[in-house]
Amino acid sequence: MTARCVMVLGTSSGAGKSWLATALCRWYARQGLRVAPFKAQNMSNNARVVATLEGGLGEIGSAQYFQALAARASPDVRMNPVLLKPERDDHSQLVLLGQVHAQLTAMPWRERGALVWPVVRDALDALRAENDVVVIEGAGSPAEINLQDSDIANQRVAAHAQAACLLVTDIDRGGAFAHLYGTWALLPPEQRALLRGFVLNRFRGDPGLLQPGPAQLEGLTGVPTVATLPMVWQHGLPEEDGVFEERGGASGAVRLRVAVVAWPRISNLDEFQPLKNIPGLQLRWVRTPAELADADWVILPGSKNTAADLQWLRARGLARAIADHANAGRPVLGICGGLQVLGEALVDPDDFAGNAPGLGLLPLVTQFARSKTVRRTEVTFEPLAGAWSALSGLHVQGYEIHTGQTAQHAGMAAGRIALPRGLGWANAQGNVLGVYLHGLFEDAGVLQALFGASVPTLETVFDRLADVVDAHFATGVLPGLIAC
Repeated sequence: MTARCVMVLGTSSGAGKSWLATALCRWYARQGLRVAPFKAQNMSNNARVVATLEGGLGEIGSAQYFQALAARASPDVRMNPVLLKPERDDHSQLVLLGQVHAQLTAMPWRERGALVWPVVRDALDALRAENDVVVIEGAGSPAEINLQDSDIANQRVAAHAQAACLLVTDIDRGGAFAHLYGTWALLPPEQRALLRGFVLNRFRGDPGLLQPGPAQLEGLTGVPTVATLPMVWQHGLPEEDGVFEERGGASGAVRLRVAVVAWPRISNLDEFQPLKNIPGLQLRWVRTPAELADADWVILPGSKNTAADLQWLRARGLARAIADHANAGRPVLGICGGLQVLGEALVDPDDFAGNAPGLGLLPLVTQFARSKTVRRTEVTFEPLAGAWSALSGLHVQGYEIHTGQTAQHAGMAAGRIALPRGLGWANAQGNVLGVYLHGLFEDAGVLQALFGASVPTLETVFDRLADVVDAHFATGVLPGLIAC
């Protein structure tokens, strides 16, 4: 078996590649086909734990994880063979087939591209051998002419798979026709030949107003506009890039204001997506003390560089604001890197991540090492007091991705054990909780316990996305993309 490949390219990051690829995964799966997602190289600090080729566990970008679920496939590391996790503006950790690769991480990208391409190619070929359709997501733009000689994510993949390519643009930003034409014009002829259609994404209003733009664009390029997709508000799919928005809305009267600290190296922010769908809950992303002032809850999320984000927290005055919030008895939750920040100190004997005093809200010390914990986790909360008491006795499922191990400081008053096996602690008062468990708000039991609410299941989300593309792609286009 050699699967047919459909590739979603974009005129830029944020054009809509991820959600369109997810929708196509579900659409083709609903036709009774065996489907797998693929993205050669993803740059994101949002990652999920999946199976490795050796039967262990590794990590891939969250977008490909959700695309696999949409395809009704088991996520594995071949679906995102190269994951770049930014740690600084000029440095990213390279994860190859689910595992951190120190040697490749240290190399300049233009040198390592040639080394990772065989891994990318073999992963794609293996998925093609097992499936009827592989839905491929590109990265950024395929017309980054400064990177074409070392590209492994767009043109090289499309050519190897001879993929039927769609080029999507965000029309809500303006300049959509110029973006499409400019991208097409910068592609080499053999890549243009693979383009089967343009897709206008996030359109608001009467599609008739677009005329005669699509026809004129086809006259210039020979490529038809095959879909005009509407602006889909609250689609329920976790966002891959950036925070959702500066200040989220809430359905109905606001009863609970939840502030997530948006520090520079935030990771796994997609796990907060379910909070956007809780009636009466306003989710906001904060970077200043003023934005935090009237918050009911404060959440410190994961971080790819805990010490640097802690320094940023202090420079912004947020460390003092968070301490004041906690000292007033109001709830604070730290997840992964956020847990580490809540402790007394970060200790780095190998000069790997950096030493720093913590916020001192929990009697904990974290010691860093180069080894990384990556695993799925099921655990039961111990009895808790105060704001987080609703979690007491609750059995939850999630995942861990972290460096460093945390333990109680021997010389200080003990905190409450919130989760066994060194996974979580709370203060005696019960308003400050820190856990290593990602995915807390994706657990239906947690949502019910904390908010008395449920949110649409992922299955519902995937089917809604597939319904959108089914309704707005021109008749016959989607089957035609995989026709021999």
